[in-house]
Amino acid sequence: MEVCGGQTHSLLRHGIDRLLNESVNLIHGPGCPVCVTGQERIDQALIESQNRGVILCTYGDMLRVPGTDGRTLLDARTEGADIRVVYSPLDVLDIATQASDSKVVFLAVGFETTAPATALLAQQTLLRRLKNLRLLVAHVRVSPVLDQLLSDPNCLVQGVLAAGHVCTVMGEAESVVLAARHERPFVITGFSPKELLHGIWSCIEQLETGQSHVVNTYHTAVSPSGNTAAQEVINSVFEPVDTIWRGLGLIPLGGYRLRREFSMLDLRSNELVRIHNSIAECPSGDVLKGLIRPSDCPSFGTNCTPDNPLGAPMVSNEGACAAYYRYRI
Repeated sequence: MEVCGGQTHSLLRHGIDRLLNESVNLIHGPGCPVCVTGQERIDQALIESQNRGVILCTYGDMLRVPGTDGRTLLDARTEGADIRVVYSPLDVLDIATQASDSKVVFLAVGFETTAPATALLAQQTLLRRLKNLRLLVAHVRVSPVLDQLLSDPNCLVQGVLAAGHVCTVMGEAESVVLAARHERPFVITGFSPKELLHGIWSCIEQLETGQSHVVNTYHTAVSPSGNTAAQEVINSVFEPVDTIWRGLGLIPLGGYRLRREFSMLDLRSNELVRIHNSIAECPSGDVLKGLIRPSDCPSFGTNCTPDNPLGAPMVSNEGACAAYYRYRI
């Protein structure tokens, strides 16, 4: 199983899954943070965007992710809400500075890869004493969800291709713990066809020799300790919290929330919100767990397309369903 949307797209784009023989099956895990953002977070963003004088900022993929009732931020923007696409959290800082009479809300999503930039935004907001900027934090953590997936007795995963970008920040330590606990090989790999094939080969080599440890084949970007400066800024601003992943339910310590020192910036309630299932026609949970392939879904490519997505895995460019639609139809 790979747990990175960029790796999923690269595997499919280059036909690596088809080149391998039948004894090697690639399973596409929950590697897209947009896809796993809880409907409740979208609902909160929608409610906030309707308030007078509010500017809601987020990344482009988030505009088409449906909330509980199927509405999206794109729908809200069409209806007149001031919703803006940003490419960096620091863009939000500029907007809040220039629009001092408006309340600016940033819907922050992503794995540990993007969390440092959101943390810097929080620090700069306090440093500049901006009173009009708030954060709706939807950052999620990869290690806890992998721990839960691999603990499931129905799990089919025999080896893991660890996400290169996340490991660039977090290093090898979390993978070492998971490999030992679940007795499965973890191979940190990059994104090119050569890097992915090297990672797959390394994983198979361990399986054939009965080993289960961490191998880093992505030395150009990942050091054993990771990016310690990024880790420090994450830990100074955020703390782990139980978090709902769309399609997977509640993941213990599966996300981040702002620490008490930054609580004045937080739009999110500390209470656990109720769990909603994904749209009935969308088996996104089974896709994210690797129990079915996107093409096994009866709605794939017919009722569910990138132009008319039933669930988040088809919405985001990094989603497994979107990758299958692009490269398998």
